[in-house]
Amino acid sequence: MKVMATGLWEISWLDSSLRILLSLALGGLIGLEREWHNHAAGLRTHILVCVGATIIMLLSIYGFGDFADAYNVRMDPARLAAQVVSGIGFLGAGAIIRNGMSITGLTTAASIWVVAAIGLCVGAGFFYEAVLATALVILILLVLNRFEKSFHSKRSRNEVILRITRAEGGIARITELFEREGLVIASVSLESPDDGDSGEARTLRIKLHKPRSRSLLDACDRLMELDFVQSFETAGVLKSQPSHARS
Repeated sequence: MKVMATGLWEISWLDSSLRILLSLALGGLIGLEREWHNHAAGLRTHILVCVGATIIMLLSIYGFGDFADAYNVRMDPARLAAQVVSGIGFLGAGAIIRNGMSITGLTTAASIWVVAAIGLCVGAGFFYEAVLATALVILILLVLNRFEKSFHSKRSRNEVILRITRAEGGIARITELFEREGLVIASVSLESPDDGDSGEARTLRIKLHKPRSRSLLDACDRLMELDFVQSFETAGVLKSQPSHARS
């Protein structure tokens, strides 16, 4: 590395320093959003990944320039940098957490992977692409996050979750109850206990198609009259426990 670059496989101290600082800034912007929302991988992690990817890219392109003119030597600037893509998977896997049927951390894992790609772009000199990608990532994390929450909130209002015991024709009675109130059932799913105990209560999920609030309230009142219904809730709107519920 020299003060001034004089060849294809050389880079100046100033240029390399600016690239590292730029990667620090871009990785920090994305990391700041993750840190603000209290995710496992935050500001420092994203900065380190982005700067590390930039350094590896610089090393891959310019680190072996002295051997470029050696006999029987072929330069492959992408070989060393390609290992960043596979190596970053270890960090991404560490950000993914599974809690029962719920999985979190996928977006953070994806942001780490994208930050590594941005660092490689900066190291290779694709500054416009790196800045544009950073802006798009921040836009996706901020704007689409609100859209997703709004979408899931509206979808959850269309679902009724019941805890029921075994009863002859119980599910049919429940569906008939909803239909009498003018509610259109989109789907019905029944979850059995994990241990297979036939005496345990089961979870019944009923998804409704654009239910009217008044009809849904009336249906919920009638659900409380069914002796095999232990408890029920309409996610995001109502939550009730019938007086005859059993523990």
